[in-house]
Amino acid sequence: MALLGLEQDLTVVAEAATSTDAVRLAREHRPDIAVLDLEMPPTDGLRAAEEIRAALPTQIVLVTRHARPAVLRRALAAGVRGFVPKTTSAAVLAGIIRDIDAGRRYVDPDIAASALTEDDCPLTDRELEVLRAARTGASVVEIAAAVHLAPGTVRHYLSAAMSKLGTPTRHAAAHHAWQQGWI
Repeated sequence: MALLGLEQDLTVVAEAATSTDAVRLAREHRPDIAVLDLEMPPTDGLRAAEEIRAALPTQIVLVTRHARPAVLRRALAAGVRGFVPKTTSAAVLAGIIRDIDAGRRYVDPDIAASALTEDDCPLTDRELEVLRAARTGASVVEIAAAVHLAPGTVRHYLSAAMSKLGTPTRHAAAHHAWQQGWI
């Protein structure tokens, strides 16, 4: 972000390390465009983008290390206008920001090409729901309460997801599903 501040026509009004701070600072500063990292705890940059877009007309550029096509589809559905890998140089990012400010959209060509050839998610909606809840590190009982299911049913869905994904733990399954952009 420091390099973006060197651009004469761009002003960096705030920087945030967490998704919570990004939403708070966006509401406070009301920027025209927010550049968010997909990996912004405690939730993620996509969730922050959804919250910002729900409250403000701010356009969003999402920067990611995990450029998964499913994440791209979720980002576009959330109204994200730019989707770029972290390897994008500051000069290129500045140009993308200008394009978005002019009303255009930018999706990295490699990510777009991958989106056309990606396999579908092998998990059911319920499996994704329990993995989403498991991603917080919650216990089976806590997950069951969050998704309104019995603990035994949650264990069944977690086991099925772990089996389909070939992961040894529910946390690994949740992480894998998140990396793929399914949750």
